[in-house]
Amino acid sequence: MKARFSILPILLLLLAAPAVLAQDWPQWGRDPQHTGQSSVIGQSLDRNIVNITYDFLVGDEMEAGEQLVGEEALLAHYQAPLVDGNDAYMMRKTGTYSISDYSTQTWAETKFTWSGGTLVEQWNFVTDWKAPGSALDFWEPVFHPALANGFLYVPGAGGSIWKVNKSTGTGTRINPFSNVNNSTYTASPISVAPNGDLLYNVVKIQNGGPSFYSHDVVDSWLVKVTSAGVVSKASYSVLTPGAPAGNAQCENAFPASQLPWPPSPTAVPPSVPCGTQRAALNIAPAIAPNGTIYTISRAHLISRWGYIIAVNPDLTVKWISSLRDRLNDGCGVPVASGGNLPPNGAPGGCRVGANLGVDPATNRPGGGRVLDDSSSSPVVAPDGSVFYGAYSRYNYAQGHLMHFDANGNYLNGYRFGWDITPGIQAHGGTYSVLTKENHYGEAGSYCDNEAICPSDRDATNPTYGEEYFITKLNHNLNVEWMYKNTNTLACHRNPDDSVTCTDDHPHSFEWCVNAWVVDGNGTSYVNSEDGWLFAIDNNGILIKKIFQQLAIGAAYTPTSIGNDGRIYSQNAGHLFVAGF
Repeated sequence: MKARFSILPILLLLLAAPAVLAQDWPQWGRDPQHTGQSSVIGQSLDRNIVNITYDFLVGDEMEAGEQLVGEEALLAHYQAPLVDGNDAYMMRKTGTYSISDYSTQTWAETKFTWSGGTLVEQWNFVTDWKAPGSALDFWEPVFHPALANGFLYVPGAGGSIWKVNKSTGTGTRINPFSNVNNSTYTASPISVAPNGDLLYNVVKIQNGGPSFYSHDVVDSWLVKVTSAGVVSKASYSVLTPGAPAGNAQCENAFPASQLPWPPSPTAVPPSVPCGTQRAALNIAPAIAPNGTIYTISRAHLISRWGYIIAVNPDLTVKWISSLRDRLNDGCGVPVASGGNLPPNGAPGGCRVGANLGVDPATNRPGGGRVLDDSSSSPVVAPDGSVFYGAYSRYNYAQGHLMHFDANGNYLNGYRFGWDITPGIQAHGGTYSVLTKENHYGEAGSYCDNEAICPSDRDATNPTYGEEYFITKLNHNLNVEWMYKNTNTLACHRNPDDSVTCTDDHPHSFEWCVNAWVVDGNGTSYVNSEDGWLFAIDNNGILIKKIFQQLAIGAAYTPTSIGNDGRIYSQNAGHLFVAGF
């Protein structure tokens, strides 16, 4: 008989949690572990109760997306709507948009209150927070406040945060640094521990140069602010012992001139400067019930050298575990055996003679890459293990969901992990993991050369073709069910509220949800690039779906739920609340 862990201690902890965590949806992933699980039963998706514009620059952003990827796309991340009883909080974005500088925009947080069956604006707090970099560097980073200790905490400039009075909308700055400057960034959502401590990441860059990556970073910190306002911080250079130094050389990937990869069974890729270990952008630290903090770092100048870090409550390092050399599903491994690529020598496959299972770009076991385009954050499961959705290119850019135990030992992985904070459903003394699973088309298997990695995935790898799923896994990452999106209609909502559709997506649409609601019945509330919000039941059967605003590429967005069961979602810069 297999040993079964008990979730009772965690349930008791949650029941005994102080008022700092009493809000319906106070932070990224709802709870400190980022599970997305709520005991509330979601309402039926009968109608869009509200439709509120919060990003007034979407048109300009979509034009920029077309320049960058060749089609209209909204290359941005947005916060999860925060819900606190009868109140809701959502970002607002105004100013001007520049493809070469995110800082021309202005961010704010708006408080709404339910009145007369709709959300009524109460106040709008404008912050001096700016996103680092530009659209030429990475997708727009997430701006993400949190509710805790009776206040709203909002990211601010220079590595600071604002403590905002929920009644008046007035704020007081909390600054862990000596001054506010334009080279230091609050670079993550704010996470709230069970005791009300606030955790977030800060990155300080060197100014000058056209890119965020023109120079190595100055430093990066994990910051803690207690409920009493006491500030402490730890440098990521201290939290990553054993990682390559900023001036060291790190192995990268083979050049395109040597395709198909790997060039030979013994080939070693060239090295590049590593850059200093720093917090990955958009990582919301996760906090286990015992107070352990989990976060992700990467070498500033190369995404292939990343780590998952466990940090003690006093901000000393507990352990660090590499994301490299963890996977064996690359060259020559059949799809039926868990592989991803066509056979060696076939179109889209590795070079004939390649070592079994390696990443063709490195000739090493596959690893999780940490991209600043992503909003994946660690998730702590009921057994204390930790999940992180990392990027990998060699499996059609699907990434991998990586699983570590509470001591930093790598357990296993799943074949999708790109830009997802998976949901956890605790049940019957065990748990399930819910994730999106996009089998992307037009990406090429492991490279961007049409002759070597044809973009027609269905033709070159028909047993693993282009399809888009929501997948439920057991705690060992074995599939319980997969729900496939089969919609082929691209729709948009007209000014008169009618909807017009065109049948032009024969392979359907990818799921754009990046963190979601798992309600008290095990129902998942997830959104798709087709512009629909879906309710998928505990057995993988569609209950209902409702159209929002627009079928649009990217704009990976989370969902949340209020204690009344209303579902908060977003699409094309609009906040929607759906229910009956």
